[in-house]
Amino acid sequence: MEAKKVSSQEDLEQAFSIRKEVFVKEQGTPLEDEFDEFDKLDGQCDHILVYYDEKPVGTGRIRLVDGLGKLERICILEPFRKYGMGNLIVQTLEKIAADMGASQVKLHGQTQAEGFYQKHGYKTSSNIFMEDGIPHVLMTKTLAAE
Repeated sequence: MEAKKVSSQEDLEQAFSIRKEVFVKEQGTPLEDEFDEFDKLDGQCDHILVYYDEKPVGTGRIRLVDGLGKLERICILEPFRKYGMGNLIVQTLEKIAADMGASQVKLHGQTQAEGFYQKHGYKTSSNIFMEDGIPHVLMTKTLAAE
């Protein structure tokens, strides 16, 4: 199990494929809502892939928004959700955020994943809101100083 920053268009396409499987096919997010102007290798955000037995099975991205690291598009293919991949994704994205100079991170977490993020030190800081027909909450965390 390992996480790597996406550095090629081929890797980015693998991340897109995972997102389509989880968000579009499984959860019903409209395809046109899943991809945006940050889905490029232009430095506006960093994408990662996580691998299980050398196969890409999860992804996420991070970008700076108003000085905070914003974790986005975190997902794992269904057969691989029991192996701790989510932990690896969150830890990797938080490290990238710290390397970018962010001392805090935030995310829009699906309410069904709220407990998972709370275990990682995130605090819920909003009421429930809808994003692509799925209930979410805003969650924030202060990163530990090194």
